[in-house]
Amino acid sequence: MKKTQRIALVQRVVGDIERRKAEALALSEQRVRETQARLHELENYRATYLQDFQRRAQTGLDGAGVREYQVFLGRLDEALQHQSQLLGQAQLQRTSELESWRGAAQRASQIDTLAEHWRVEERGAEERRAQRETDEHSQQQWSRGRAIRAN
Repeated sequence: MKKTQRIALVQRVVGDIERRKAEALALSEQRVRETQARLHELENYRATYLQDFQRRAQTGLDGAGVREYQVFLGRLDEALQHQSQLLGQAQLQRTSELESWRGAAQRASQIDTLAEHWRVEERGAEERRAQRETDEHSQQQWSRGRAIRAN
């Protein structure tokens, strides 16, 4: 098996690894976007709920109603904090996936460069071999022609 054939196998394997890492990065990026969207929704919901509470408080709200709003706002704040933590984790995962993909892409690029170098080297060797054969063939014809003329 020629070097170029062996490196082609390595290229396929390394390319598959790089593709899988790119897919993992894309999924990680999607998780970040979804987590950010959910956090934004919760922030908007909290702002709307707080405006409603302030409006109701101005029109008069009993103590039980105030406590219900405060309890619910506390739960909403906990959900926001949890969602923020999830976003941080998703961002860390994305960063990790990005670095992993970059490493795989760099390795794939290096293998591609090596494969091209070996292809060029192999073509050069093949061209030199063909030239040698042509030269030998020409030399043999010249020698035969000389031998025929000498007779």
